Amino acid sequence: MRIDFDPAALGRNPFYKFMNAVVVPRPIAWISTTSADGVDNLAPHSYFTVSCIDPPIVQFTSVGRKDSLNNVEATGSFVVNLAPEHLFEQINATSTDFPPGISEFDAVGIAREPSTRVKPPRVAASPAALECELHSTVRLGDSTVVFGRVVHAAVSESVLVDGHPEVTKLRPLTRLGKNEWGTMGELLEITRVPYAEWRNGPGRTGGAG
Repeated sequence: MRIDFDPAALGRNPFYKFMNAVVVPRPIAWISTTSADGVDNLAPHSYFTVSCIDPPIVQFTSVGRKDSLNNVEATGSFVVNLAPEHLFEQINATSTDFPPGISEFDAVGIAREPSTRVKPPRVAASPAALECELHSTVRLGDSTVVFGRVVHAAVSESVLVDGHPEVTKLRPLTRLGKNEWGTMGELLEITRVPYAEWRNGPGRTGGAG
């Protein structure tokens, strides 16, 4: 038996909380930006994913008008810092609604490091960062989707295995529903099955009949 939920009947906020509890886990883009006045902003956004491979484009969604969105529109660049487990409390603290003139880096006590290709700084303690130039934005109701072209990536040597980022070393956080966050947990690993093998059927090793 299923229980039905009508977005129109529930209303904006209740269904927003409902979707956050169902669309899980969500990766966190810890977005650093710099305002037109030179103030560095840092905020977590859990509506985040890869949009395109060639060219490499990532996206995050600003629900309402947030400083991250205002700064990106004003200056044309941002950095996606990976949100690692060991910075859990600091990441949560940067979601506080500080006024635009206050830098979360300074208020929370987070060390910066210069980016290579864009103006906003990277989070020094984050193991991976994607420096992005604004590609475009799309307004959808009360939210804005921000697309950024990745122009540079920087990864800590300590999380690389054979030159590739290793998830057990990155230790990424995810967002769930309510005030819940997720850690990496148990890993499952399986390879994709090519159709040439699939059509032989489970357990078959010979050619197609």
